[in-house]
Amino acid sequence: MIVTVASFKGGVGKTTTAFHLAKFFSLTEEPTLLVDGDPNRSSLSWADRGELPFEVCDFDAIAMAARKAEHIIIDTKSYPDARQLEVLAKGCDLLILPTTADALALDALVSTIKAVRQLKADYSVLLTKLDSRETGSNKAARELFESRDIPIFKQSIRQLSAFKKAALAGVAVCDVADRRAGEAWNEYKLLGKEIHDA
Repeated sequence: MIVTVASFKGGVGKTTTAFHLAKFFSLTEEPTLLVDGDPNRSSLSWADRGELPFEVCDFDAIAMAARKAEHIIIDTKSYPDARQLEVLAKGCDLLILPTTADALALDALVSTIKAVRQLKADYSVLLTKLDSRETGSNKAARELFESRDIPIFKQSIRQLSAFKKAALAGVAVCDVADRRAGEAWNEYKLLGKEIHDA
């Protein structure tokens, strides 16, 4: 399976999502590859700090690395243009579009979805970095997508400090010492199952 994670606004958890989906698929005991297509090299930097059960490479090394991978997760650069979006959408089994629940992020994503629909790509929105105290805005964001027949994952991801600790340690959140690490990992595990079972 090839899964691409793309965002059209910074700070929406794109790399965190790609990293944890790679961890999830690696637990299936099938070779998994995380491809870092972001010029900031965020996934590679995260991986350099720890030991991982999956391979991480940049686009220059994808031809060799992909040969032995059963699952490929692609962490793209932010703000892809129309041509890049077309290539990304046509080259994967699923395009994941993470977004926060704030108005600016939602506006940016809704306008981009028009282009994605024209490509007839298999895609779904993922609500990320949700604040548990803002249940009203979180619910409103979900209702916005549902009212416009925009596919959205049942699972969403909360903003928890355990994710920052995991990035600093170079591991997935399930491998970090934090009292809420189990909760944080469970959210990505449920997301992974939702993708795997679709």
